[in-house]
Amino acid sequence: MKLLNRSALSVRPTQPFVDWINALEPTMGDDDLTLDDVERESTIYLIPEMDTPEALETFVRDRYVEILETELRAWEEDERQWPDKLDWALFQKFVRVEHSYLAIDLDDETALEISEVDDALLLDSEQD
Repeated sequence: MKLLNRSALSVRPTQPFVDWINALEPTMGDDDLTLDDVERESTIYLIPEMDTPEALETFVRDRYVEILETELRAWEEDERQWPDKLDWALFQKFVRVEHSYLAIDLDDETALEISEVDDALLLDSEQD
């Protein structure tokens, strides 16, 4: 077990976000995703250690567009299908954020790896 020098954000969907996902490809009957379905795929972001609620609020406000784009892209890569305005109000409407001060790695066998992904590069290679 390793204590990481990071805090964590759990980004969880709200019903309006699920409604947006379901509107992307309308289905019939009980085929729509539910909030429970989408919550099973919620995202954890490792962030710098935060020791005050104010520091956390500042960090989230500074990075909310990046987080929101990541959450939208997980369900729809075509940005033309995204909401027109990616602002703080939409972020608050589509997701709720839960903060953990400590992040602990329980995997004793696999070393953590650093991997940076350039989304634009991925999109270019998929189009080839």
